[in-house]
Amino acid sequence: MDLLLESGRAPGDVLVVTTGELHPWAAHELSFGEASYWAQHDAGDDVFYADAAAVTRAGVRPVVVVAVNSGSDTVAATALPLALARASALLIVCGDPQQINGVLGAGV
Repeated sequence: MDLLLESGRAPGDVLVVTTGELHPWAAHELSFGEASYWAQHDAGDDVFYADAAAVTRAGVRPVVVVAVNSGSDTVAATALPLALARASALLIVCGDPQQINGVLGAGV
C-alpha cells in the first residue's frame, strides 16, 4: 500500500479485497454498521477494504489489490474476475503463488 501511495496514487483510487479474514480496518469500520461502512466507500476519499463476498457491491477504482489471504479456492476464483472488472488501471494480486495459479489455471 505504501508503494502505491508513494508513487502518487490517491488513497481513494485503491480498493483492497480480502478472500479470507477481513482486513482489520474493514472489521473496525463494520462495527459501526454497514451504512456507515458503505458511505465511506461511496465517498471515495480513502483506501477501501472489502471482503470478497462484498466485492460485487464495490464500485470501480483505478487500483484493486486482491489479498488471497486464505479462504477457499472457490472464494478466490470468484473474487479475482470481479476484482479485475473493478480495476480500471491496475490489478494487483497478493498471496501464495501456487494457490493463485491453481485458481486461475495458469502460471502467473
